[in-house]
Amino acid sequence: MLDPIKKNFPTFSTELVKEIETSATIHSFLAGTIIIRTGQYIKNTVLVISGKIKVYREDENGGEFFMYYLQPGQACAISMICATKNEKSQIMAKVVEDVELIMVPLPLMDKWMMQHRSWYEFVIDTYRSRFEEVLEVIDSIAFRAMDERLEFYLKRHAEVCDCKELKLSHQEIASELNTSREVISRLLKKMEQRGLVTLHRNNIELLK
Repeated sequence: MLDPIKKNFPTFSTELVKEIETSATIHSFLAGTIIIRTGQYIKNTVLVISGKIKVYREDENGGEFFMYYLQPGQACAISMICATKNEKSQIMAKVVEDVELIMVPLPLMDKWMMQHRSWYEFVIDTYRSRFEEVLEVIDSIAFRAMDERLEFYLKRHAEVCDCKELKLSHQEIASELNTSREVISRLLKKMEQRGLVTLHRNNIELLK
């Protein structure tokens, strides 16, 4: 386990890495697996070694609103907060690309906050970066029209995959932006006419 930890979490001290290696566990999950459900109690902090996870907010009717990705070297700030306070999860996390995760039990997280400066700084930085991402999402909803929200959404996905061809269906985009497939299809067509994207059968290619 030592090499993946050092590679993905280079700021961790040698002492912390050793404790993770002896006390935490690695688990693998296939794409499509829901690893955190809304309403469940969280007993572990999740650190991503490989793969990708999408984090959603769900409404009372089961609708999903995409919030942010979790990638290698990252952890879920919301799950950390819920675990620390022993509260039910307010989010749902779904694997979108097969993942390997380090599962850190809650008692260890509390202990490391006091004993390891590198863990404390990692947790604080995780809170900060996630807060900034959530603010971007709020700004998108509050201050942008749906066409601007769609462009913002596509660019976020392109940044995460470091690619221009996005394997996203119109229905998937509509669900994650809490609108209808017809609206998304119409807006994508307009983006294509403006030379911003090319629409293919199974993907969307960003041109700008």
